[in-house]
Amino acid sequence: MTTLAKDTYRAYELGVVNQIPVIAADIIYEGAAVGIVAASGHARPLTSVDAFAGFAEQKADNSSGAAADINVYIKKKGAVPLAVSGAVSTDLNQPVYATDDDTFTFLPTGAVFIGFVRRFVSAGVVVVEYDAGNYADPYGGGVYETFSAAATLTVLDTGKTFFVDTDAQTMTLLTYAAATGIHIKVVTMGAYGTVGTTIDPAALDKISGPDATGADGGIMTNTKATAQRGDYVELASGGDDGYMVVAKKGIWTIA
Repeated sequence: MTTLAKDTYRAYELGVVNQIPVIAADIIYEGAAVGIVAASGHARPLTSVDAFAGFAEQKADNSSGAAADINVYIKKKGAVPLAVSGAVSTDLNQPVYATDDDTFTFLPTGAVFIGFVRRFVSAGVVVVEYDAGNYADPYGGGVYETFSAAATLTVLDTGKTFFVDTDAQTMTLLTYAAATGIHIKVVTMGAYGTVGTTIDPAALDKISGPDATGADGGIMTNTKATAQRGDYVELASGGDDGYMVVAKKGIWTIA
């Protein structure tokens, strides 16, 4: 290894800008959320399978070019007002996701994490703070599923995170005997006070958690009146009685 023996000039770049080669035959418009294609590392208008790179500072028209003929200039860190579906004044610090280059949501299902709500502006509009490559998806980037209607889980659901976006629907757990090794996370995704999340074990199974031993068939509920978007519970099968609470956030009752 050879160390420097003289002063060496470095062409430092500004800390919040970047430029990335664009895919062939496409246009990235100014203001678009920019995605990185995993297979090539090239930039394109963001899709749900890309990594978020930032927002385009100006139009990059490569509609007639080959891959990497031009670069897109992006701002990879900052804060920007965005229309986010369902945003209300109680959504401060909520994670925000994108399903394409101009569609933003709180639901991670089929979407890419981009940042967090910094400030409420008006109904459906918030300022989102982002730092591409540095901010991490708080839900961990696992297998996501939206839960909108009553259903019974199966062994194939272990390892999933369920986002409950509809009130008055019940998630029924497998009986403990059939559920050995199951571990799930259930997240309330409605605006404050709009969605009550209900988890129902089998008649002879319990849900046991911090300061709550539960009862056979006792239903676990994220109380609707105080339910906040992002309240969650992690459940794992184990012990002799059914399911155990691994972690939780928000007000959950077992009765």
